[in-house]
Amino acid sequence: MKIAVMGFGVVGSGVVKLIQKNAPVIRENTGAFLEVKRILDIRDFDGSEFAPLMTKSFSDIENDDEIEVVVETMGGLNPAFDFVSRCLKKKKHVVSSNKELVAQKGFELLALARENNVNFLFEASVGGGIPIIRPLSRCLAGNRIDAIAGILNGTTNFIMTKMIMERTDFSSALALAQKLGYAEKDPTADVEGLDACRKICILASLVFGNHIYPEKVHTEGITGITLADMELAERFGYVIKLIAQAKKLEDGRLYIIVSPALVPKESMLAPVNDVFNACLVQGDMTGDILLYGKGAGSSATASAVVGDIIDCADNLEKRKFFGWKEEKEGQIEDYLNIPVSLFVRVKNEKDARQKVESLFNGARIIESESKAELGFITGEEAEGALREKLSDSGLTVLSSIRVTSY
Repeated sequence: MKIAVMGFGVVGSGVVKLIQKNAPVIRENTGAFLEVKRILDIRDFDGSEFAPLMTKSFSDIENDDEIEVVVETMGGLNPAFDFVSRCLKKKKHVVSSNKELVAQKGFELLALARENNVNFLFEASVGGGIPIIRPLSRCLAGNRIDAIAGILNGTTNFIMTKMIMERTDFSSALALAQKLGYAEKDPTADVEGLDACRKICILASLVFGNHIYPEKVHTEGITGITLADMELAERFGYVIKLIAQAKKLEDGRLYIIVSPALVPKESMLAPVNDVFNACLVQGDMTGDILLYGKGAGSSATASAVVGDIIDCADNLEKRKFFGWKEEKEGQIEDYLNIPVSLFVRVKNEKDARQKVESLFNGARIIESESKAELGFITGEEAEGALREKLSDSGLTVLSSIRVTSY
């Protein structure tokens, strides 16, 4: 089976090298003989062993009837959406690792694949090398999934691990992540939660059945998290992680949010550190299941991509039953209406403790070691109401972070 790869960066080159190295093993294990015929990239690769396969012209892939599967590892929406759409119309199966493409255009591309009786698969778009899409769509298909919560971005998890374990401030931890290659020169998509938001949208679309667009999901990053937050949270028995979560409410609507959150130390998510990712799935039959591993990296992500290629090889003459419906109006509940507990850090000014005890009955309160600040955790109440109380409290609020029960 002849394959084309669009984009020869970290993931694309990993896919080509994996196929080149393990083609005999893949054939022995699956019966599929994989051969890379074309590699699309705008850069020059003179002298590379792959130079004979390189092309700068998409038409070399689009119009080659021998190419049955196209791998898209370009990233972004343009020209990826156009190229993938045209490949599907040419009745070529497409495998993608592009989370932005799937989160924004997944419904359209799945519909196009269905119209042309081909497959559009994207296991690597969420967990990198961690199998998530396939277990949700197959292994757990007999369950009603009630909620998904995860640490879905390795860069932010690395930064927060350094802050927790080594008491490194945010700026220093980010600089180290960039030095080690875990963070891009422009880390906005990671540290502002955009990457995790795209991933939870893909998972929630698959699990709950309708397309969810990232712009509809309230998203916060980790740039405001401080060592003072970490230290007080630890004294309460929590760690702070960037958590992406999606939950089906009793009325059928969805609660979806991406934000820093206090995670109980006994949670399965609490010990997930460094660049590792984890996705906690709550099924009605299985209970809690944790999918854990490295969420990024050339080899791990390439492995997931090749798994999808093999799936295509097994389904060359038919389309897998896979995907979701279009967006449903009003499917996402306003996060401010959802009951939550908040961890709040305030200045320990005159009467601060009394104000907390009066406004937030039963709140747990801890002083910072310096006695200059108070930390407290509220009871559960609609988030909007809690924030209104804080705004009118007269307290000098330094930070407020949601508390999870996952």
